[in-house]
Amino acid sequence: MPVWSSINMHNNSNSDKRHSNATVLVVDDEPFNLEIIEEYLDEEGYTLFTAEDGDDAWQQMQAEPDKFDVILLDRMMPRMDGMEVLAKMKAHRKLKSIPVILQTAKASQQNIIEGMNSGAYYYLTKPFDDEMLRSIVRTAIEDKYRYDQLISQLEESVRGLSTLRDAIFEFKTIDEANDLAKILANACAKPDRAVTGISEMLINAVEHGNLDIKYEEKSRLVAQDKWKEEVENRLQQEQYKDKKVRVRFKREGRFNRILIKDEGSGFDWQNYLELDPMRAFDSHGRGIAMAKMMSVDKIKYMGKGNQVELILQGS
Repeated sequence: MPVWSSINMHNNSNSDKRHSNATVLVVDDEPFNLEIIEEYLDEEGYTLFTAEDGDDAWQQMQAEPDKFDVILLDRMMPRMDGMEVLAKMKAHRKLKSIPVILQTAKASQQNIIEGMNSGAYYYLTKPFDDEMLRSIVRTAIEDKYRYDQLISQLEESVRGLSTLRDAIFEFKTIDEANDLAKILANACAKPDRAVTGISEMLINAVEHGNLDIKYEEKSRLVAQDKWKEEVENRLQQEQYKDKKVRVRFKREGRFNRILIKDEGSGFDWQNYLELDPMRAFDSHGRGIAMAKMMSVDKIKYMGKGNQVELILQGS
């Protein structure tokens, strides 16, 4: 018989911290562009560093790999261009996890696909829109903080899950989704790889499933920095407050199956399994594709899209 568990852990107050003290490295060979970016980001409170080309940026990152929270990287530069910097970062043990926002005057589909496949999941084109720049940088920083928190807290989660064979969990909130992601990741072969993808899929079940936050609506909320506020508001509303996400964990041989089912109306999931150049400039919408590429061995949606099965290697 499966084990039942309702996830209702205490909220992690750190998850609501604002990261205005984040450190951003801006890389561009045009001094005027550096001035514009610094002006646009000035009121955000970030600590800003600049590099005049890719070689300068690489030297700074190599010297202090733990210094930067996000890299705003120009693509076309002398000495070392943005794609070469990106390749070096992805081959570096520490630098590979830093989110890169690739900024360029080139906006062809081929260039976007090349950048995404190389690990640049955030994109900006010149000339800059100040609101979009701030929104993308804020999103990249918050994504990194959330992933870093998940990975750092894995050690605090339940260990000894190698004996777990079949269990069912229920939860309602974003914090509970992250708590459950850490538990389930510890039953996988590579917890630090698995946790980000599992978390992404569980959060999708809450925000887009049970709380019915549509894609365009989230775009507006993120731009206004009101996404978290809206999630909390809906969790209290009569039509949403009793909705739960149910998760079934089942170990089969060398693999774990995680079935996630929400109480929403579903969505057109086919459009989100791959990184789409048409959404490259949006502040969100890449989570499912990133989970598929980086964390989960297989993602299988069923029916109308309110059920999805994740397959990962077991511990």
